[in-house]
Order: sequence, then C-alpha cells, then structure tokens
Amino acid sequence: MKKLSRLVCIFIIIPFLAFGQIKNRAFLPKYDKLLKKALLQSGERKDSLRYFLNTVPKEHYEAASFLIAYMPERDLKTLSIPYIKDQIDGAYKVKKEFPWCSKLPDSIFFNEVLPYYCFDEERDNWRNDFYLKFSPLVKNTKDVRQAIKAVNANIRELLSVEYNTKRSIVNISPFQSIKEKMATCTGLSFLLVDAFRSVGIPARMAGTPMWTNMKGNHSWVEVWVDGQWYFTEYYPEDLNKAWFLADAGRADISNPRHWIYASSYKPKETYFRLEWDTLSTAIHAENVTKRYIDLYAKQQLLENLKPDEVWISLQLFQSKSDKELQRVAEKIVI
Repeated sequence: MKKLSRLVCIFIIIPFLAFGQIKNRAFLPKYDKLLKKALLQSGERKDSLRYFLNTVPKEHYEAASFLIAYMPERDLKTLSIPYIKDQIDGAYKVKKEFPWCSKLPDSIFFNEVLPYYCFDEERDNWRNDFYLKFSPLVKNTKDVRQAIKAVNANIRELLSVEYNTKRSIVNISPFQSIKEKMATCTGLSFLLVDAFRSVGIPARMAGTPMWTNMKGNHSWVEVWVDGQWYFTEYYPEDLNKAWFLADAGRADISNPRHWIYASSYKPKETYFRLEWDTLSTAIHAENVTKRYIDLYAKQQLLENLKPDEVWISLQLFQSKSDKELQRVAEKIVI
C-alpha cells in the first residue's frame, strides 16, 4: 500500500511541476493591457489561458493573443483550450493551403478568418467539420471569386438547410440549424460566414436592425475580395446583387436603428443592436450605411430608368400554401 501511495503522489505532482517550469512569455505591447484584463475576467480559467499563451507555437502567438485579448467575457469563462486551439490551427491550415488566404494582411486574417462566432449564437466547433465539407469545392479554383461562387452554389445541397421561420430560435447556431434543417436569414448567414472562413475566405455578418419601411430586420454576409467588401447571401444572385439592395439603399444615416452594420470581432466605435436582444451591446460593428446608399445609387444610374419607370419591391415564394420554403429571385415585367 505504501508503494501505491507514492505512485499516486508522483502523478499528481508532475503536472504542477511542469506548469511551474514554463517561463511566462512577455505579452506583445499592443495586447498587453487587453490580455491582462482578459485574464482577470476569465476568473478560474486564468492559469489555463496563461499556460496556453505560454505554449502556443511562436508563429501562432499573435493570433492567440488577438483572439483572447478581444474575447467576450462569456467565452473567456467557458471555452475550452482545445476549442481555442482548434480555431487557431484550422485558420492557419487554410492560410497555408489557399493562396487568397496566405496573401491576406494580418488585420483581415485575424478579424475575418480566425474568429469562431458571428453574433451571440452557441459556440459550435464548426471549423474542421466545415473545412472537410467545403475545401474540396475550392481546392481547384483559380482565385477567391471562384472560391466564393463554389461555396455559394453548393452550401444548400451540402448542409440541407433552408429558410424557414419555424426554426427553434432566431440566433440558431450552425450545428443546430443543420440538425433542424431550417433557419431564418440570421442562421443562414451564420452558416455562410463559417463556410467561407473554413476555407480562408474573409467573411463577416452584415445587416440592419430595422428597414426604414419598418418591415423588419435582415442579415446577410460580406466577403473581402481584392481589398474591398462585397455582399452576398445564402441564396445568392451575384456579388453586390440581391433583392434587399433597394431597401438597404434607403437606409437612414441619421438613425442608428436604420443603419447598415458589418460585424467585427475587434471592437469598433459602434454596436450592432440585435432585435431579439435589445439590451445587448456585445456585437461590435462598423457603420457601413453610406456604402450601401452609394451602391444603390450606382445601380439606379446603371439601370437608366425611363421617366415612366420605377423600382418596386416584391416577395415571391415557391408555393401559395407554404410561405416558409424559401425566397425566389425572379425578374418581372409589368
């Protein structure tokens, strides 16, 4: 019995000795205050996060610093180290594999490829699963535009998720929407953002808390192409082409409720106010209202409407009996 007791003591003590022998890395100056604050917010997980920062590969150290420095408090207290490691390893895997990702500036790679969430959804560990699904689609594409089209064209078939307001919750997470096979614009956009990020395409959520015609809110996706942001959807037409552009182009730049926002992992000057959680200020976002107003003005100019012509907005559905199936984009002449 004495020998057994000694063995038990040895196995308990070794991890603490190993932890104590690892020298703390100095925080990078630009993250120093942020990381110290994040570690304090993490509570009992402070030592685990510090240990992770000390042992992450040097080439991943700044990414790990960025991710933890700007991590929401709820995630600092709950996300496991293997989960965080999966996000970083997966992001660097596609950075090495796909040329459009390897050429990205760190500011875009860190903020629009590396992040693991969009809004306030459950933190599913989607990155590797989505990589296995979507990387075969883009591995032979010539550039990021072709890669975007490949993902857009196949995501519905691969995930079998359709637009439906009968989903369990508005901010349905990727794995839950796949399980239910349904989501509204928010959940569908989560899927698309994560699919793009899983193959190194910078992507973020965009949308408005409320259209100026007061007909509700909407969410969609933006992708980074050759130094510019373009919008797209789960049911795509083409980059910077969608049914909602006229509504977005009529946004009220004087009223934050009617602004167009683009989400950001790193804090910005403004917040995306979620209609289902009006008290939340956790969704950092950039005000991109003017860009959508300008895009709509450009479209009107290109269309060159005659004096007796005007744009109208209609909604079409596949079936009169079931308006939950999906939107359909069609040209109508009256």
